[in-house]
Amino acid sequence: MPISELSAIERIARVLAAQRLSINAEGYESSVSDEVDAEWFNYRADAVAVLKTLREPDIVMANAGDVEVWSRMVTAALDDYEPDSRSSV
Repeated sequence: MPISELSAIERIARVLAAQRLSINAEGYESSVSDEVDAEWFNYRADAVAVLKTLREPDIVMANAGDVEVWSRMVTAALDDYEPDSRSSV
């Protein structure tokens, strides 16, 4: 399985930024890669909220794998997050 070089927080924040900026979703731009690069950090609080929600798997997820491993992985992603001066989180 491939392992991302980006943190879970950054990947989620980038998806949320793209969703809000892209005309393919809620946005207004047809190509948003440069805007996502410039704006993703503004969506980190939302990304943290998503991960906090996912700490507890639902029944389908629990039936598919090890609940303890899942919980440790999500907790590790949250523990790895360090807000900087660009963030209000």
